Amino acid sequence: MNNDRTTRRPTSARESAEALFKAPAPVTPAPVSKRAVVPGAKEVVTLRIDSEVLAHFQDGGPGWQDRINAVLRKALPAPADEGLGPDELNSSNDG
Repeated sequence: MNNDRTTRRPTSARESAEALFKAPAPVTPAPVSKRAVVPGAKEVVTLRIDSEVLAHFQDGGPGWQDRINAVLRKALPAPADEGLGPDELNSSNDG
């Protein structure tokens, strides 16, 4: 006969009551999925930049946020699979 109380069925009222109040099994949180990226969508962010940098872009007037975005986009690494550019296309590339 097994004396382990966790594997056998409670026989007394006290054991039955205590079995009801046992800690629940830990719940594993569902993995957080990344939000779908919509091409061309912009997000509102808070960004800390030097005041001189901000003044430079704001001195150009309205559209300073778009200008900052354009500079940051140019700083991104080039995609690995760009294919042939327009100046590289000619009849010798037809196969």
